[in-house]
Amino acid sequence: MVLNLQQVLIHFPPFSNLFPLHYRNFATSSSSQCYVRSIIKLCNKVEHLKPLKSLIIITGLSGYKLVISEFIGRCFHLGNTELGLSAFYASNNRSLLLQNLIIKHLCSLGLYQDVISVYKTCKYFGTSDGNYTFPYVFKACSVLCDVELGKEIHGVVIRTGFGTNVFVQTALVDFYSKIGRMDIARLVFDKMSEWDMVSWNALISGYSFNGFDYEALKVLQDLWGKGVKPNVTTLASIFPVCTRLGFQLLGRSLYGYAVKSGFHHHEMLIPALISMYATMGEIHIARCLFDLSPIKNVVIWNSMIYAHARNQMPETAFEMFQKMLSADLPLNAATFVSVIPCSETVNLLFHGETLHGCVIKHGVDNQVSVVTSLISMYEKLGDVQSAAKVFTWMPHKNILAWNSIVSAYVHHGLSQTSLNAVHEMQVSGIEADSISIVNIFSACSELEELRLGKSAHAITMRKGFDSDIIVLNSILGFYSSCHQLHSSFKVFDLIASKNTISWNTMISGCAYNGEMRKAAAFFSGMQLEGVQPDVVSLISILPSLNESSNLAQGMNLHAFALKLCFTFDVTLANALISMYSSRGDLDSAAMIFHAMTDRCLVSWNSLLTSYRCHNLHKEVIILVKKMIKDGQNPNYITLLNILPGCSTLLQGKSVHSYAIRIGAMLQTPFLTSLICMYSRFNNIISCFLLFEAGDKLDVSLWNVMMSVLLEARELEKAVSIFCELLQTEVKVDYITILSLVSACIQINSISVTNSVLAFVIKNGFLQETTVGNSFIDLYAKCGDIQMARKVFKSLLEKDTVSWSVMINGYGLHGDGEGAVSLFSEMEDSGIKPDSITYRSILSACSHSGLTDQSNIILNSMQKKGIQPTIEDYGCVLDLLSRKGLLFEAYAIVKRMQGGVSVSILESLLGGCMVHGNVEIGEKVGEFLIYKDPENVAAYVTLHNIYAGGGRWQDANKIRSMMEERELSKAAGFSMLDGQKL
Repeated sequence: MVLNLQQVLIHFPPFSNLFPLHYRNFATSSSSQCYVRSIIKLCNKVEHLKPLKSLIIITGLSGYKLVISEFIGRCFHLGNTELGLSAFYASNNRSLLLQNLIIKHLCSLGLYQDVISVYKTCKYFGTSDGNYTFPYVFKACSVLCDVELGKEIHGVVIRTGFGTNVFVQTALVDFYSKIGRMDIARLVFDKMSEWDMVSWNALISGYSFNGFDYEALKVLQDLWGKGVKPNVTTLASIFPVCTRLGFQLLGRSLYGYAVKSGFHHHEMLIPALISMYATMGEIHIARCLFDLSPIKNVVIWNSMIYAHARNQMPETAFEMFQKMLSADLPLNAATFVSVIPCSETVNLLFHGETLHGCVIKHGVDNQVSVVTSLISMYEKLGDVQSAAKVFTWMPHKNILAWNSIVSAYVHHGLSQTSLNAVHEMQVSGIEADSISIVNIFSACSELEELRLGKSAHAITMRKGFDSDIIVLNSILGFYSSCHQLHSSFKVFDLIASKNTISWNTMISGCAYNGEMRKAAAFFSGMQLEGVQPDVVSLISILPSLNESSNLAQGMNLHAFALKLCFTFDVTLANALISMYSSRGDLDSAAMIFHAMTDRCLVSWNSLLTSYRCHNLHKEVIILVKKMIKDGQNPNYITLLNILPGCSTLLQGKSVHSYAIRIGAMLQTPFLTSLICMYSRFNNIISCFLLFEAGDKLDVSLWNVMMSVLLEARELEKAVSIFCELLQTEVKVDYITILSLVSACIQINSISVTNSVLAFVIKNGFLQETTVGNSFIDLYAKCGDIQMARKVFKSLLEKDTVSWSVMINGYGLHGDGEGAVSLFSEMEDSGIKPDSITYRSILSACSHSGLTDQSNIILNSMQKKGIQPTIEDYGCVLDLLSRKGLLFEAYAIVKRMQGGVSVSILESLLGGCMVHGNVEIGEKVGEFLIYKDPENVAAYVTLHNIYAGGGRWQDANKIRSMMEERELSKAAGFSMLDGQKL
């Protein structure tokens, strides 16, 4: 039963006093509508809305469109949106007027999902469409990125005949622009019979929004050509275009037009102008625009905060943010997106956490853009755990949020975690985009997950991402990191438009895989293709110049960098310092360092490392003092360079105490270097204390401790350390094995050696050529040359050291013929002997008395361009002297061109005395006395040679010469009775 208004008002005390008594006697339907509408207009309290809704339903007035429209409008006015929507759904009169009214209100409040819901409900109940409806619905579709629904409604527009309406067409242009389909937006625009200012602005805004900057300027030109003058909205879209393109003159000209037209103080234009001048670096003009603005709304404040953040002025940005808080302005998502990155710039986690609290307080912690900024901030500040927590708390995660957390994991080396996150993202129903694919390739590169990376490559091709140059460059980097250069070459050849990053990736990839010639070829190729190398190109190519013969090429690259003004880049300057240092040109390295206007810690450490590697410890100390004077604090790498130059234990302890103060003791490389320093001063106790305090999960700590004990001849302790290592979860490496082999050499026990070999074979270390070489040397020195030969034959890859060690083993066992035979076998295998190999074979020939072979080998060295050393000559001359071939020996001495040593002359002079060769002995003796006048043994030996040859007069001259020079032979000493002879 429907009650009249008079009956109802009795039960609604809040409304019973709102009307005069004579109004309450009306009970007709029309009068009831008037009364209720009057009640609605006078209602100004939210708590009266629910009883008012009940009043409308009970009196049966919910079916009247004027009443329900008035009520819904009042609900929106008083902020009770939910009650307004419930009244709409409860009404059985959903007219076009009511539909448009509620859609308009919902759009103004940003409730776009409800807009779509209301529209679908009206369509279901047969409400007709109108040109006033579609613009709001299209706006909702664009905000929600509901492309399919938007296209469907576009079909409805065409079918219902509204496709020629200017307002609807403009809304379509705006919709397609917002979803990135500028081709369709332009098509709709071109089909319009007439264009108003809103239509032009929708197209220009779309081009600007999607980054089609030149197209936006072309439309502006067309607009101006038709005599239509731009308005504020037009300029607000064009100023960002000028900013991105760097068209400063055009931007200033348009600003002049805005001033002339009186737009320059418009609140819509000021943010764009502030952004434009901030990008130009003219922050003072941006600040003037802000200060002169008559209206300072939140958008203008946000643009000013962003302007300071962009110009690396985080403190000022924070000050403006605090002023916004003090002014009680309504902060929005854009405010926090602008100010949060400032915490990354000042590198203060406290600021970031404070901003996070403000985000929660102002209720924008559910905004994807803000949450994504927080994730990025925590990641940049190194707090990945907090970034993960922020991500976990997000109620709705879109692809942008997932990509942010995956990138955070990748940047901090948590590659497996990042891949797990990508898997969770796909399980949640969100498909990977191009950014996700790039992160996947980065993680696979770090983990060298070749199979998973190939799967990602297949997905890339299936989804059509293989046309994205960023994705293609990440694929190049992935294959290079996984040592699959052939696959990188194939992908590189398929790239239609290679950019500088593509070439740089190939250059660095080849250098990383040791293909230095190919790296240089790519560097030349990019220039032939007309691609200008940049700083990264030079930094990538410089490590490939690792031979002294390439110093000229390195200097050419340096000249190239000077020509293009790249040397101001700190990273490139550091790379040049390392390049010159590795070739021994420390003067050039120091020159580059001292010419640098901005030096980072790496710059100082690069030159310090160069000095330390060349044993210039005094220069290291001087440079460190200058470094501290310039205000640069040393880190653990700096201290690593100082430690080898410590000449006293006190200096070493000083470095140790400073390292404790700066926290460098947490770095295992520094800890191992500190142990080596204490070892040099025989302070083994301190070595043990540092060892116990270190990270025992790092095998390098165990290795250095074993090395220290071996050097101190503490063999039992060294073996004990190794046994202790085996009881842990740490895996030994080949350096551990080499230390163990060194201990076996000192122990000189075949049984221990066999046990160690069994362990090495079991754990697969014998495949390492270096380990195999050490065992060849070990067995040779332990007297088991046959076992040494077996190990030699078992090596899969034999380098020059392998052959040299085996040849030396034969020499130690007096098997010169075996050594010569192996040397011939080495040459036949195509491996070129080096100076150490020649010394080993010459020593073997000398010990075995193989005169002819030693002469042949010595001559072979000289023919192959290898200059024999004093030791090489000494082996041959010693053999010739013992064999009595003194004329041949003397001929070799004369060919040495003054480079002969005293020990060689003494050996030859001794041979002359043994074999009674006075002629050669006289020449060698006189030369030896001339070279070393204080050498008593030379006088005595020459005296004996003269005496043995019967030349007593010459012998007496030598004795007289000794007396004149007050030289006397040292008395002999008996080890039996301790008496001088």
